Amino acid sequence: MKTKRLFKTAMTGLKTHKSRSFLTILGIVIGITAIILVMSIGQGAQDLILSQIQGLGSRTIVVIPGREPSGPSDIAQVFSDSLKEKDLNLISRKENVPNAEKIMPIVFGGESSAYGNETYRATVLGASADVFDVFDIYPAKGIPFSESDVRGRQAYAVIGSKVKTELFGESEAVGERIKIKEKNFRVIGILPKKGQVSFFNFDEIILVTYTVGQDSLFGIKYFHRFIISADTEENIPKVVEDLKITLRNSHGITDPEKDDFFVQTQADLALRIGTVTNILTLLLVSIAAISLVVGGIGIMNIMLVAVTERTREIGLRKALGAANRDILRQFLFEAVILTGIGGILGILIGALLAFGVSLILSKA
Repeated sequence: MKTKRLFKTAMTGLKTHKSRSFLTILGIVIGITAIILVMSIGQGAQDLILSQIQGLGSRTIVVIPGREPSGPSDIAQVFSDSLKEKDLNLISRKENVPNAEKIMPIVFGGESSAYGNETYRATVLGASADVFDVFDIYPAKGIPFSESDVRGRQAYAVIGSKVKTELFGESEAVGERIKIKEKNFRVIGILPKKGQVSFFNFDEIILVTYTVGQDSLFGIKYFHRFIISADTEENIPKVVEDLKITLRNSHGITDPEKDDFFVQTQADLALRIGTVTNILTLLLVSIAAISLVVGGIGIMNIMLVAVTERTREIGLRKALGAANRDILRQFLFEAVILTGIGGILGILIGALLAFGVSLILSKA
């Protein structure tokens, strides 16, 4: 039987049972669309997270207090007070970490800020004056605080764009005083809209000096992180090793297994997040693939029913001289048409939805 005749015969058979054919095609469409959509969401989410993390720059190294967690259930290990002022002084010495370009201690936490009758809960980040260079963000209005302000424990605040809007509306904010945890801070700068950079959303942040943050806001004598910038990417491993040696000497640690801190580069973090998101994407794709398997089983059942219902037709064709292979080709051709139409529609719909997802994530 020629291909053209096969196609016509198969289409006639499918048109005879339009509802059945439509539902069968729909199963394939849903399966393929789901797989494409899940893969695009997974890849888009991974790219978004990695771009936010890499906002710190590829030469950035982060020292985190506590033992490195061995898994999600071990996360409490990072809540430690092991990074102290003496550690900052030691790693700041050029002879200890010669290839460190910038060293910035930070403390942070969520606090309620107030101006007049308006209040807004923001992330308060206490840092050195290097915070503006490290995160590559500078006040759109006003000025940043300086290292002398840090040493002098000046109660200055540089606020994010959303904090400004929530507290001041359209009014001028620079020069005004806001209250954070019962302490007055003078607003000296307003950041431009920046969004998420690494750990922080800079639209919802209040930057203060780490000295005031430690003393007046958080009441602590330790740091939550040290953020270090290496002078070159090639020297990152050397800076990491120098940091470990210096901090181990400071803490009296001789066995690396007993470290009460851990050092993380941007490459390390990107690798970990990439691994996690790839596993999650694979899991979701596997779940979505079940619908495609169900669609395939649906086609098998439909063709089985079609053979049963068309026994007389098959007998008539064989009586007229049709061979078994001709009958087989006819039903296989019908199955190919069903899967082909479903596959093409599934790819088109999946591609459109994936494009929509990419637009949404690009604006996030």
